[in-house]
Amino acid sequence: MAMEVDGDGVDGILQKLLAPPSPQSMQNYYAELSKQGAGAGLQVRRMDGDTGKGVFANEDFEAEELVLREPPLVGAQHSRNKRDAIVCSNCFRYVGSIELQLARRLLLDDGSLSEDDNANHDDMDADGESTTSMNDEDQDEMEPEDTNDIDDDCGCSGESKKKKKALPSDARSALESGALELPYSDRFPLPDVVPCKGGCSDDVYCSDKCAEAAWTNHHSLLCTGPSSRCKNIDALVSFKEFTNETNDIFHIAAQVIAATVLRARKLEGSIKCKHESALLKAWEPFAMGFKLLWWETVALPPDVDPADERQFRDQMKDIAAQSLTLLKKAIYEDKYDPLFSLDVYGRIIGMFELNNLDLVVASPVEDYFLYIDDLPPAAKAEAEAYTKPFLEALGDDYAAYCEGSAFYTLQSCMNHSCRPNARAFKRDEDRDGHAVLLALRPIKKGEEVTISYIDEDASLEERRAALADYAFLCRCSRCLEES
Repeated sequence: MAMEVDGDGVDGILQKLLAPPSPQSMQNYYAELSKQGAGAGLQVRRMDGDTGKGVFANEDFEAEELVLREPPLVGAQHSRNKRDAIVCSNCFRYVGSIELQLARRLLLDDGSLSEDDNANHDDMDADGESTTSMNDEDQDEMEPEDTNDIDDDCGCSGESKKKKKALPSDARSALESGALELPYSDRFPLPDVVPCKGGCSDDVYCSDKCAEAAWTNHHSLLCTGPSSRCKNIDALVSFKEFTNETNDIFHIAAQVIAATVLRARKLEGSIKCKHESALLKAWEPFAMGFKLLWWETVALPPDVDPADERQFRDQMKDIAAQSLTLLKKAIYEDKYDPLFSLDVYGRIIGMFELNNLDLVVASPVEDYFLYIDDLPPAAKAEAEAYTKPFLEALGDDYAAYCEGSAFYTLQSCMNHSCRPNARAFKRDEDRDGHAVLLALRPIKKGEEVTISYIDEDASLEERRAALADYAFLCRCSRCLEES
């Protein structure tokens, strides 16, 4: 069935999807978000010149005060990181138990547990049961300052790299059977594992609320389980395998496509609008992000000769096209055809390239071993009789975090400065995938809130080279002074 439209042809709808939002639509969108409580104390404003828009303080903020705590609009754990951390696929909180997290890492490492065994292992059976960064310093800022002070006998850290030791057979058996109960682990409770509503083993959740939110937003079309609403699960499996082998960013692009389709369907049913109006309205949250074609935006790797740049970019375009072809086989709908164009898909990925932020969540496993290390000597010795084999099996990687990428509605509106007044920083209480920004210094009402996309301690030349990937020349006060 050909796409029905209100007045524009398919090409006209495509151009509307690709066009930047009008000043009025942008103002209306962010004003509605503010009414819903998003970004309290902040306001998105249109700016003159090339900047487009920015985020401004609607109230005074003191130094180190929380400026923004925002959930991701879309986001995904890196596929390679799923063997290191079992987290909620919606909010990215760790789930299960300390013992379950250890089983995930140690049994996958030695091949005793496959990644598809999650649904059948231990608590997961009883309770129902993976780019590119705007700021590479975010993870460094999260790491505890006292990690290197841990006693070497603990094996948690140290100046020299420690080799991993094989897990003793009795400890492995306890992990495999689910019978392991480590001392003091009950002081680090984690939410029970909640299965995917569609029955897939790819995603788990921390609550029914998160499971329902993900299912409603996008996962019902991207689930590979028996109750999935995807039309071609084999194609979807192929898409996910291709994405895991090439670039995890395609997982998040698929979430955008699926979320737009599901929202458009709902709008058609609730307000009886035609396909065109429903599609454009459903696209609105993603229309606000700054977009360029991914293959024209992605930074040229240092090992690629500049003379081969065109060939490299054509290869990136081909990879994106292959990804889209597989996704279309899985969830394509005729009536939303423009949404599945390569131009739109390429700009969705380009939006992540320019705006996404590292998603990092500290590990409770690290907290647990630090706690054991801080016990009084007698209690520590008694506990380590049980914990040390697991710590030695983990080696220096005992503190592996949950890592992924995400797109944040308000954070993505914040402009860069080499002299920023805010920074991304996870506090001890921030145990999920929310973006968290703290004031670096007092911020006055009416002042623009800025962050640094790069290492602001670098020289002017180094900063300009790094910012070239973001397609603008910084003219902040510091750059003007230094130039």
